[in-house]
Amino acid sequence: MILLQTLTWFKTLDINPKKHSKMKHLFKILAIAFIGLFIISCEKDEDQAVITETTKSTISPDKTTLVLDKNNPDNVALNVVWSKSTFNLAVASTQQLQFGVKGKNFVGATSLDAVSSPITFTNKQLNSMALSLGGNPNAVIEIEVRLKTLIGAAPFYSNVATLKVTPYLLGPVYNFTDLYLIGDATAGGWDNTSTNTKIYPLQKSSTAGVYSYTGYFAQGGFKLIKTPGSWDTQYGMGSAGVLSTSGASGNITVAGSGYYKLTINTTALTYTFTAVPAPTTTYTSISMIGTASGDWSTDVDMVQSTFDPHVWVKKNVLMNSGEFKFRANHAWTTSWGVANEFFGVATTSGGNIPLTTSFHYDVYFNDITGEYSAIPVY
Repeated sequence: MILLQTLTWFKTLDINPKKHSKMKHLFKILAIAFIGLFIISCEKDEDQAVITETTKSTISPDKTTLVLDKNNPDNVALNVVWSKSTFNLAVASTQQLQFGVKGKNFVGATSLDAVSSPITFTNKQLNSMALSLGGNPNAVIEIEVRLKTLIGAAPFYSNVATLKVTPYLLGPVYNFTDLYLIGDATAGGWDNTSTNTKIYPLQKSSTAGVYSYTGYFAQGGFKLIKTPGSWDTQYGMGSAGVLSTSGASGNITVAGSGYYKLTINTTALTYTFTAVPAPTTTYTSISMIGTASGDWSTDVDMVQSTFDPHVWVKKNVLMNSGEFKFRANHAWTTSWGVANEFFGVATTSGGNIPLTTSFHYDVYFNDITGEYSAIPVY
């Protein structure tokens, strides 16, 4: 229409082509230009197609309540099955799975590329995500999940699923079971509370279920428990040399105060209890020293047991990733170490004790045997 109007206007001009050849040439150029603009305009109008979503994307988690397992961090905790959106035109799209705190409309959400279905998450992956979203260890956080599809800058979203996730406290992977002494023959007495700092652990060994303890016992009786503050999982005497897990089991008796070696086998449910000679050396102080406890020039003193002067304890101490040794009287004259993490038998000619993860630990050392434990405090 614009082209026709322009041509009509040129015709009304009083222009003599013979006298005005330049004007005639200009007319041809303008006519060609208008035709080109007309064609381009039509092509652009045809390109302006509207993309619409014909089938909405979906997600489906295989569970919605998750108590994450710190003892098996690499085990699969969750599978999320998802399907793509479909559109009225063939388009290229990318997908992301989004995790956000419930009620925050995915503000501050964590996004992960979705390439294939299902998407699998381990306990460790979900735990890190839950904590990064503001979750607290051992408390439920509600997390919303959706699939975000992008075509250029245009987003399309799936349904929203809600997960109730209980994360755990990040710390070292500690796949060991500890046993503790309790009873009037031991330092802690019968005070089975989680705050009793005198409940000491037995020494673990490389064989699962086999434990020992060498030290002072008073006349009386004792049992073994798994968790201070709880009588769940306890071991007492069934008969001489035989353990019982019954709550009605008897006490293992100590006929006379002195030094003994106790051995326990929770698999075979057996024990031995044998008198040993009293130690001849008593130290003024035992300390930890090294990069794990601070540095190699600073001693971190342990607390000497008032019940047995050969047992040394440092409760809930922050240890670094690094190495350390135990030494007596703040000198290198007598020191102990061995290259085993968490527990072992340190010797005066041994290497440094490694710790992989910075964390709080309860540390125990027995200067009679060189046995030690560094138990993470969860």
